[in-house]
Amino acid sequence: MFYVYILKCSDNTLYTGYTNNMNKRVEVHNQGKASKYTRARLPVEIVYFEECDTKSDALKKEYALKKLTRVEKLRLINEASKDHTLSQQID
Repeated sequence: MFYVYILKCSDNTLYTGYTNNMNKRVEVHNQGKASKYTRARLPVEIVYFEECDTKSDALKKEYALKKLTRVEKLRLINEASKDHTLSQQID
């Protein structure tokens, strides 16, 4: 199983990525080892994720998410939070 995810950084920016181990990936981000972008914006928290069957599907979805505007990403996050355990809404 693969996942595509959006993180909320400490400066309220959003970061999108993919992984095959969601918990480990967020942990590595928060250790400052996963991405130069998030390293300077710790801590991060997961605000959105989707499961994908293959790495290829996850990469395609990641690409599509990265093309969204911030407003579109926030709308997606807020809609998903109504249906999932990720209940925190962000601005």
